[in-house]
Amino acid sequence: MRGYVITMSEPYEYLAEDLGDGDATSEAVIQNQEARAIIIAKEDSILAGLEEAVRIFEHEGLRASPRANDGQQVRNGATILEISGFAKQILKVERLTLNFICKMSGIATETRALVDRCRQINPNVQISATRKTTPGFRQYEKKAVILGGGVSHRQGLWDMILIKDNHLKIVGSITKAVALAKTSGSGKKVEVEVVDMDGAIEAAKAHPDRIMLDNFTPDTGALAAAKIREINPKIEIEISGGITPDNITQYAKFADVISLGWLTHSAKAANFSLEIDEVF
Repeated sequence: MRGYVITMSEPYEYLAEDLGDGDATSEAVIQNQEARAIIIAKEDSILAGLEEAVRIFEHEGLRASPRANDGQQVRNGATILEISGFAKQILKVERLTLNFICKMSGIATETRALVDRCRQINPNVQISATRKTTPGFRQYEKKAVILGGGVSHRQGLWDMILIKDNHLKIVGSITKAVALAKTSGSGKKVEVEVVDMDGAIEAAKAHPDRIMLDNFTPDTGALAAAKIREINPKIEIEISGGITPDNITQYAKFADVISLGWLTHSAKAANFSLEIDEVF
């Protein structure tokens, strides 16, 4: 990547956004009491973000003892984490840790539900995230998808070649773009996005690693997938564009990968709460 270094954020670095120059309320009303707190699931969910919560608590000098594991299904009412130490420090990071757990668990839960539904139809289909993520939080949203049984697709622009509509407008044709990508010397997987049947056939004849069928109806997508596999059965078929929980299973039978931004931009946060259990 020509010297570019990817710096992944530590979860506690997000504290500055919430803390500012201090927790005014706790500084005003709490002295040096120590406390024990617990984080409780308020609904059934697939747990994610627990590792990040532990790292935040420990960064603040608190003792954090997990009672569950990321990727595990937890039931409503279950205690997932016990925390002990100075009460001020617990309250200082309460919202940040819950934001990680609630958002990531919501993504993981929705991902698991879609994976389970689609694999009843096609045991080999992969449910994939996209780059439609929250700026600065992508690494955690993608991790939550994986904990839910999905896959990341691209982490960013650097890790595969994905030729999309605007690339094609500049280059001029699918055939030329795929040829350029395959001879670029990058060694990266080559995928091309197509929007109609003619594009799918042209792409198949260019022999990329994967073809993305963008905004195809289930019937047209199935037909395009069949034609692509007639030309080259080794090409992977990805479905994308307009995929939601309501229509995803209609594509599962013929797709190798189904990608949807919905997982990271629209999944509902799961419900967890932190409660002070004991004060010393």
